[in-house]
Amino acid sequence: MRSTRQPSVWIISGPSGVGKGTVCARLRELRPDIHIPVSLTTRQPRQGEADGVSYHFVSTRRFQEMVDAGELLEHAVVHGTHSYGTPREDVASAIASGQDVILEIDLQGARQVKSNLPEAKLVFLAPPSWSELVRRLEGRGTEDAAQVERRLRTARLELEAQAEADFVVVNDHIEDTVQALIVLMGL
Repeated sequence: MRSTRQPSVWIISGPSGVGKGTVCARLRELRPDIHIPVSLTTRQPRQGEADGVSYHFVSTRRFQEMVDAGELLEHAVVHGTHSYGTPREDVASAIASGQDVILEIDLQGARQVKSNLPEAKLVFLAPPSWSELVRRLEGRGTEDAAQVERRLRTARLELEAQAEADFVVVNDHIEDTVQALIVLMGL
């Protein structure tokens, strides 16, 4: 990070299966000085996910306590099933220490962040095509058919709202997408 500028908050959003997690993980590898907060969720860990690394896995009760106390910068119920949120203090601490922050969140959360931090920039990751998004979602193997269908219904709505974003980046090839984001974000 260059010390001659203020740290920035960037939001990476887009439908399930578009590659947000993969893109953000690669950004973290290439630019370890950026801060990507670990989100909270009320869902159970998937195979290979670790508490405090993939997400902070919390009970519904604890999540609601944090919402009520104003401890979350954004929070949302995603796909009508589980709650997700970003700890406010995590973002504030990173900014105070001069780090750029990248938030990997859904569109509901992105709207809240834009409301709470209007200077944050929203990057919408779009799939190269609808059929490719379907292929990626089905290929993950992390959800059953009903969950995939629910995610696809949500994805259609999110794709219709991409005009709300400050920037739209098509995620066709991970490395090309990551390089485009590095240039766009000035990282």
